Amino acid sequence: MTNFQNRKALIIGAGVSGLTTALCLHRQGIQSTIIAEKFAPEITSVVAGALWEWPPAVCGYHQDQASLDRAKHWCMASYREFEGLSRDPATGVYLRPSAFYFRNKIEDHEPHLRKMNEFRNKVREFVHDAGLIEQTGVNPGIGLKDAYSYLAPMVDTDVYMAWLLRKVKAAGSTVIQGKLDGDLRPQEEQLKREFAADVIVNCAGIGSRELASDPMFPLRGALVRLVNDGRDIPRITRAYCVSHDDVTTDQEIVFIVPRGEDRLILGALTEPNEWSTDIDLDNYEPIRRIYQRCVEFLPILKKARLDSVEPVRVGLRPFRKQSVRVERVAGAGIVHNYGHGGAGVTFSWGCAAEAAELVSQILSSGGESVSSSANDLVAVGRS
Repeated sequence: MTNFQNRKALIIGAGVSGLTTALCLHRQGIQSTIIAEKFAPEITSVVAGALWEWPPAVCGYHQDQASLDRAKHWCMASYREFEGLSRDPATGVYLRPSAFYFRNKIEDHEPHLRKMNEFRNKVREFVHDAGLIEQTGVNPGIGLKDAYSYLAPMVDTDVYMAWLLRKVKAAGSTVIQGKLDGDLRPQEEQLKREFAADVIVNCAGIGSRELASDPMFPLRGALVRLVNDGRDIPRITRAYCVSHDDVTTDQEIVFIVPRGEDRLILGALTEPNEWSTDIDLDNYEPIRRIYQRCVEFLPILKKARLDSVEPVRVGLRPFRKQSVRVERVAGAGIVHNYGHGGAGVTFSWGCAAEAAELVSQILSSGGESVSSSANDLVAVGRS
């Protein structure tokens, strides 16, 4: 293994992609400086549904084959990592049953059958059984005909993002609060000098519209939050999903996922090019429909209380039409890792490992090391 001692990367963005990339770089002996305008809980990563899925996912938009082939590798790398993390309660990662329901027999629908056969031997405790519909309390009157279930990572994003930040600090990363403006390519050398870095890794999500001159757009999402502490209803410890492949529109997704020990999240919403996050149950009918269709799907939810502190979370998934971008900029010491849409958590460890490998290739091909000092959290005077 190449010795990268004293080699450093500047990582832009402190969401799940940025922090995970920092940990993957640390494993290769590369130290990181992380700069971000916002940190959890003020970022999209804490809004994520954070249910691991084999692509294409329930809320996924990437459908082209090249994108899906890479995504399958990324998500399995994450599955293995999350499986290990689930053994430590401090991480906020759980391995729980996740059931997917269909309005047709899977054998009669080639895309569903192909997807199921691709991953059924890659996950734990896979079961294909239409009997799951009756066994799991789903409304028998809504026309479901088939189902499968497996153990899937589910991430309590509040706990997990705090854990990730602690880990990168413990690994010696410098964490800076600040904002970078403009296309990275023309200012690459200046940024390397300013932050004492050998390589730049862009994990800025929707901020890559400017930093990478990429015409990205948001997929606005929203989650309704219920109390799941076992008092009003028996505690729900499995996920329930019906994807838009089975229903009329993307906005009829059913997505019910236990969050941590005492919350339940309901979704989902996928609204392209909507930038406002000022929507909730009181002022936005599509969010009310999320709640209504999830209750129709799983009637026991009628008795569950809304989270009185935070009944709804809204976020902007970073999406690009060309697929997720994990690549090195030709002729430059810049690596991009962004555009994950609604799969940021599912892809996080796979994409981060690939980004770290690209950084290693840059450092192995030459480039002089520069030195820097480490701080725990530094605020810089950038706009």
